Amino acid sequence: MDRTELQADRAELHALADRFIEVWRRRDAVALAGCYAPNAVGESPMYATLQGRQAIEEAYRSFVTSFPDMTFELDTILVDPPHLAIFATVNATHVNEFFGLPGTNRRIDFRVAWLFEVEHGLIVRDRRIYDFTGILLQVGLLRAKPAKP
Repeated sequence: MDRTELQADRAELHALADRFIEVWRRRDAVALAGCYAPNAVGESPMYATLQGRQAIEEAYRSFVTSFPDMTFELDTILVDPPHLAIFATVNATHVNEFFGLPGTNRRIDFRVAWLFEVEHGLIVRDRRIYDFTGILLQVGLLRAKPAKP
């Protein structure tokens, strides 16, 4: 790959990152899924392995329905063609049902990293890294025992 092709690949990945962040901030599950190839695979601690754009859309829709005021603060974007990594902080209020628990109005706050593999401007593989157990504790689905002195 020559320098011009690498610059074009980097520009394409930055454009995808900008689009992903913009639609994530809008909480638009359909547009988020549109960032993915039709046969994409997503790996999520919360939603397990997602096969295909429709499953990815349903997972995003489920999250933004449970946490409709979700905000997204970008920390860092890393580009290394064909990979793209986005690091962010998510804050939200648990308003609607989440894994069987009715809305509690409890706040959640967590850091997330997405590692994307991109082909032809679309995400083909998505690995999400975040503390799902911490989210479950924050909404009250899990209880932690205090440490013994």
